[in-house]
Amino acid sequence: MLYSRRVRWDRFFDDLEDQLASEWEAERAALDTEAERLRLSRVELRDRLTMLTSREATSDPPTFHLCDGTVIQAAATAVGVDWAALDPPGPGEMLVPLASIEGVGMPHADILRSARPAPERSALAERMTFGFVLRGLVRRRVGVAVQLRRGGSPLTGTIDRAGADHLDIALHDAGAPRRSGHVTAFRVIPFSAIAWVRLESPAVI
Repeated sequence: MLYSRRVRWDRFFDDLEDQLASEWEAERAALDTEAERLRLSRVELRDRLTMLTSREATSDPPTFHLCDGTVIQAAATAVGVDWAALDPPGPGEMLVPLASIEGVGMPHADILRSARPAPERSALAERMTFGFVLRGLVRRRVGVAVQLRRGGSPLTGTIDRAGADHLDIALHDAGAPRRSGHVTAFRVIPFSAIAWVRLESPAVI
């Protein structure tokens, strides 16, 4: 009889130990889940796009839905403070303000991978605003096509100046050099009005 009671107590303590272990695992899982929720609450769109710059070449490129109605499948090649560089099929890399992106479609594997912790940004990356990159195009005299958020045909020409929140563009036919005889008009365009900028020349990002 004593032996059978001892066996029952042993089983009782084993059950308690298993229960405590299960509760501890559940508590730890809950803490891990809460920590992950807190991490994800701090993730920005540019973090997700940065992770896509190193996506597997075998997977389909993301599909970007832009504010002017453009829907384009393109690889993200670089990400700055407030812009992304996209490499669509055909010539001409695109610079897209993050505010112009209305949605990004991608395979589920890329959705999950892009939500992982992004690498720490360099000091240079933290300075690379949309205006900073446009000033690089000014120095290189790169021909561009500028699409406005309201739609319509892109404006083609050469950016003469890029300020803090706007640019000056000399309008001329695509492919033509920026010469006085080719320029048909000048336009000042706020960055907030731009849906995307397409580069005529090879990427300089």
